[in-house]
Amino acid sequence: MPDADAFMNRLNPEMCVVTAAAGQERSGCLVGFSAQCSMRPVRFVVWLSKANHTYTVARRARHLAVHLLTRDQHELAARFGGETGDRVDKFTQVRWTRALGGAVVLEDTAAWFVGTVEGHLDGGDHVGFVVEPVQWGERADGPLLRLGDCLDISPGHPVD
Repeated sequence: MPDADAFMNRLNPEMCVVTAAAGQERSGCLVGFSAQCSMRPVRFVVWLSKANHTYTVARRARHLAVHLLTRDQHELAARFGGETGDRVDKFTQVRWTRALGGAVVLEDTAAWFVGTVEGHLDGGDHVGFVVEPVQWGERADGPLLRLGDCLDISPGHPVD
């Protein structure tokens, strides 16, 4: 009988960068697990690793920002996916601004939204943050960055 990898390896989801701010602390990470999860009201879920610095900040945040990247933004993906906020300020050398509720928006991404955190779902080694979009923007066209485009990025934190 095939294992779960036989199914999972066929998927190629869009990647996004999720940023969180609480007090003076900010963090962000590359996320491969996310999806719209409700139509009325519109809600979206992003799954953050419990080992990730962004998870720690996001647990205290009222708003998260979710950013879509285009394929030509691989360097930005590597910055937020291959470094850890425990040791590096990922926001240096990146254009960003504050938005609703103090959320951190990356200015050069293809599209973004800020969402109010409506709840959490424990999924094992990741926690789902259910957010309701309340502010958004769009800046660039082009094919979206997908998991297959990011396989060369070593995670800032190991899965285990």
